[in-house]
Amino acid sequence: CSDGAARASGQDRTTLLVSVGHTDAPGALYRLLEPLARHRVSMTRIESRPSHRRKWDYVFFIDVDGHAEEPHVARALASLKRRASLFRLLGSYPRAVL
Repeated sequence: CSDGAARASGQDRTTLLVSVGHTDAPGALYRLLEPLARHRVSMTRIESRPSHRRKWDYVFFIDVDGHAEEPHVARALASLKRRASLFRLLGSYPRAVL
């Protein structure tokens, strides 16, 4: 890719930073992540951190299987972006093989 991003290899992972915003509504995180299940994108990691924007506001670092350019992943990310108060696609890259 001309922007320096890794091309899809077929064995990729994508990392996101998202937030549901300042809410204590039951199921808010579930509703945010529902597009991953609907589009059959596997979440491999989720980690929460305080956002420092407001008290009790958290951001989530999320890894999913697949490349952001793959159609099913792109559809899931587009839907997730519409639901999130904060959405950053940090990148797609080849998965490490152990």
